[in-house]
Amino acid sequence: MEAPVTSRSPTPGLARFNALEERAAATALHEVCASAEWGRRLLAGRPYTVVDDLLAASDAAMAGLTAADLAEAVAGHPPIGRPEPGDAASAREQRGMAGAPAELGAEMLELNLAYQERFGHVFLIRATGRTGEQMRDALRRRLANSPEQEREITRTELGAINRIRLSRLVTEDPTAA
Repeated sequence: MEAPVTSRSPTPGLARFNALEERAAATALHEVCASAEWGRRLLAGRPYTVVDDLLAASDAAMAGLTAADLAEAVAGHPPIGRPEPGDAASAREQRGMAGAPAELGAEMLELNLAYQERFGHVFLIRATGRTGEQMRDALRRRLANSPEQEREITRTELGAINRIRLSRLVTEDPTAA
């Protein structure tokens, strides 16, 4: 499983992020999380001294999102098993469904639809490092949750996804081929 980077020292990627013009930084953050409020809160905290500070700011911003902000963030994610064409991040994160047997794919589609009908949004899980079967089993379990329980689990999962994506943003070399 891919773990978020933690660092108590500055990284070149963090320096690049801090130096981005506001609009470019907002765009980069929107690719991490579709919540405009989450992005605003992280922008307001720049510059970040170390990666841990950025990740802590992300956690705090996630904890402070309203139900509407959370819905906006979740709306930026495709259903498990159906990453957006051309979206390298969701394809990479959902790798556990790549090559899954047709029966598992069909079951995930059915469960995703039941979840969406029950909760009004796509099933969200930190898919990185999980197999298709693990995601299916989690989806089955979570269908029994109350809407309130599910909202908080979704918030936690989204926070984990954001940490992974932010870590990648500030550690990957954008000039590497």
